[in-house]
Amino acid sequence: MIAQQFNHVGSWVFDLDNTLYPPHSRLFDQIDQRMTAYIMQTLGVDRAQASKLRLEYWRDYGTTLAGLMRLHDIDPVPYMAWVHDIDFTALTPDPALRARIAALPGRRIVFTNGSAPYAIRVLEGRGLAGLFDAVYGVEHAGYLPKPERAAFEAIFAADQLDSTRAAMFEDDPRNLSAPHAMGMRTVHVAPAPSPAPHIEYHTNDLTDFLSRLTA
Repeated sequence: MIAQQFNHVGSWVFDLDNTLYPPHSRLFDQIDQRMTAYIMQTLGVDRAQASKLRLEYWRDYGTTLAGLMRLHDIDPVPYMAWVHDIDFTALTPDPALRARIAALPGRRIVFTNGSAPYAIRVLEGRGLAGLFDAVYGVEHAGYLPKPERAAFEAIFAADQLDSTRAAMFEDDPRNLSAPHAMGMRTVHVAPAPSPAPHIEYHTNDLTDFLSRLTA
């Protein structure tokens, strides 16, 4: 049974975007648009070039912000406030998901490449507020983003988390590589699987997957 593979887990680490809410909410589409607008205004480029840079920096540096900080010395604080100033009404509460997460034994945390205040707003919109023991944003890793191993190490050190007794739930396959190397159970949460040696499990329904762990 799959539950036996998680019997040792005492810490449950969840990504936020497109993991704790479904992709069809399209919340991140709003953030993409605001990132593009920020790049246009800050770097003085047109929309096409800004969109190109947004994607290139995400691909090459883990997040668009990481590329902007490294190549353009962008201040992350106003950037994060700007890109997360979005409409959260697309989110709906999910009591079934809440019940399954609440049933997990041990410590439950969120670790996102977004900001912690943004994450808290998302959790509120999903009816998951007050469910997690800690919520960590990229600022808690010194703005070093997933998939960098050092980002995970910073968060896990702050949380006193033993990665060999933990599981990671994440929609971006590359963000599961470091957790797997650190001894974590890795679960890819996405509509379609992404074959990779560092991905142990895939699910397109997080609630259902968690129900099999706590049955």
